[in-house]
This record gives sequence, C-alpha cells and structure tokens, in this order.
Amino acid sequence: MSTTPTPNLFGDTLMSDPHGAYAQLRETGPVHRTTTPDGAPVWLVTRYEDVRAALADPRLSLNKANAHTTGRYQSSMPPELDAHLLNMDPPDHTRLRRLVSKAFTARRIEGLRQRVQARTEELLDAFTRPPVDLMAALANPLPMAVICELLGVPQNARHDFRAWTNTLLAPAPDAAAESRTAMREMHRFLVGTITAKRSHPTDDLLSAMIEARDEHDSLTEPELLAMAFLILFAGYDNAVNLIGNAVLALLLHPHHLDAVLDGRTPVRDVEEAMRWNTPFTLGVRRFALEDLTIGDVTIPAGGRVWVSLLSANRDGTHFEAPDSFDPSRTPAHLGFGHGIHYCLGAPLARLEAETAITSLLDRLPTLRLSVPADELRWVPSFHKRALQELPVTW
Repeated sequence: MSTTPTPNLFGDTLMSDPHGAYAQLRETGPVHRTTTPDGAPVWLVTRYEDVRAALADPRLSLNKANAHTTGRYQSSMPPELDAHLLNMDPPDHTRLRRLVSKAFTARRIEGLRQRVQARTEELLDAFTRPPVDLMAALANPLPMAVICELLGVPQNARHDFRAWTNTLLAPAPDAAAESRTAMREMHRFLVGTITAKRSHPTDDLLSAMIEARDEHDSLTEPELLAMAFLILFAGYDNAVNLIGNAVLALLLHPHHLDAVLDGRTPVRDVEEAMRWNTPFTLGVRRFALEDLTIGDVTIPAGGRVWVSLLSANRDGTHFEAPDSFDPSRTPAHLGFGHGIHYCLGAPLARLEAETAITSLLDRLPTLRLSVPADELRWVPSFHKRALQELPVTW
C-alpha cells in the first residue's frame, strides 16, 4: 500500500491550485485513499493510463447498489431521478444508451448550428461597452438557451428553468432548503412537460426520446424523466465552463490568440482547452465489484473510486510539456470520458464552444482581460474547474 500523505479533496490547497496539487499526487502514487467530510472512504486515481483504464474497466460499476459505503457525497440525485446512464452498467446501460442515441443524433445536433449561431449573435449584440463579465454575458446564457431549445422547453418557462438550474448547480452555503425546492419544482415541470409532449409531440429531443423504440422496447417514464434531468445538467454546466476556460486560455497566451485571429491556428474543436483546464475535475464515481489493484494500491470490493480527468490530462508521461497550452496539438484527452460512458453530449458542447469563441473573436479581435489573471476567482469546488467571473475589455 502507498504510504503517501492522504490528500484532502475538500481543502483549500487542492481547490485553489488543483493542477499543482494533482501534479504532486501523480508523483507520489497512482492511487490515494482519502475521505469525504462525512467520513466515507474514497480512492482517487490520478495518472493518465490508470484513469483511462479505470474509465473502461467493467470491474468498476456505476450502479450505487454496489457501494459498501453511504454518505451525502455518494450521489447528488434524488431517487426519482436515478434511472439514467450514469447510474447504470450493462445490460441496462446498453439498452438505455441505444434508445437515447436514436434521439441524440449527429443530424439533430448539426441541425442546431444555425440556432446556436443566431443566439450567440444576439448575446454579442447586447455587449455595449466594456468591461463585461463574459461568464454572465455569454458562457452561461448560451448553453442554457441551447439546451432549452434542444429539450423543447417552452420560451415562457425558460426563466424559471434557468433559476432552478442555477440553484442546483451552485447552491449557496447552507441552502439545502432552496435546493430541495428547486428540485421539486424542476421535477414537477419535467413531469408536466413530458406528459404534454406525449400527447402533442414537437420537433425536439424530449419528443424524440418519447418516440425512441427498439423492437418492442422504449424508455420508461422514470427513465425519460431522469435522462431529461441528466441531459440538462451534463449539457449545460460542462459547456458553460468549457467556453469560459477556453477563452481564458487564449487570453493568457496572446501568441496563440494572434495565431487564431489571423487564421494560422484554427480553434481545433477546443480540444486543447478541454485538456489544459478540464471543466469536470472528476469523472462519475464508481464502485469496485471486486478487490482490484492499481499500481501498489488495492481497492476493496465496494470501495468508491474517483478518477481525476483534470489530473490525467496534465500527466507528463502521456503529454509532452503538459502544462503548456498549445492549440496546434491534437491530444487524446479524457475530458469527455472514455469507453461506454463517453459523453453523449460532447458534439453539442464542442459546437457551442466553437461557435461562441469564433464569433466572439470575430466581433472583438482586441479582447483581453480587464483584471490581472491572479485576481480571477474560481468556483470553490473539488468537482469542477469553473470561473465565477471572466471580466474582459476590448
């Protein structure tokens, strides 16, 4: 067993400087045992090859029934929203993903391109004079508008939809009551929307998921509800932070920004930004189905495992000069996961980020930070790498 110090995932050091903290963890061992604030044990995997292998390892289950520990950090979802892809293993996962994929097609995502572009232009039109907080003005509202369009959320309900989502994604300290209220309201809204679309389908993802069938199989009502909720969260938050982190990466590297502006370097599907500052620090928690060994560490059956996507994407044994931001490289990053649980919404996140960044730089080629980089504030989270604000001028 590793005798290296136990990392505190919930402490200031790892949250304030995750790249530095994870670099030290990679040096000292492939797997580290730590605990959540409520005392539950967790095994943290940090190196690229181990993370990639763990993401595809059938001995690591996403089904919570295989956990030997409990605690509030085990899952953020209430029971009625549990029937989704990130809580399932094959064969249930295989069936559900096959059905959902029928609705979440490349054609449907590509069909959103003009609407993503139009919404981006509307948001940029609202930029009057600097400075502007790019997170509030572009990175947050664009994915929310797109995901509402994709799911078929009526225009008159989108304000409430966004308020509920913001409450659930960034709850204030000691705001459990507000989160529960938002969850109940979101649940009630989704149930009503699915019922309405079952009677009067439209050209949107929810209607397509209701119609998705394979022989005599279809999505159950709990599966529809849970998948709509998952698509909302996975489709919204990841895209928000990918846009923010990608723009920041370019602003911190003016020579690369110049190369993008004059056409020498394409945006390259924002892959390097996803690698360099991965929005989701940790992949979905997993549970060992049997005792398994990674490096010199044995994880017991039922043990909860977290894999650090952010750490893997800065591993110097896999990436040359991993701390350098280089949009010309085409890295095999793990920002969208790997294996059967690879992010179904990755094409949509790429489309939103590419459109937002390209249009922003076309409009404002002199864009730059309006505050020193060391004054930027990050969301205090061990789970994601997200800016609170991104003040810019031009």
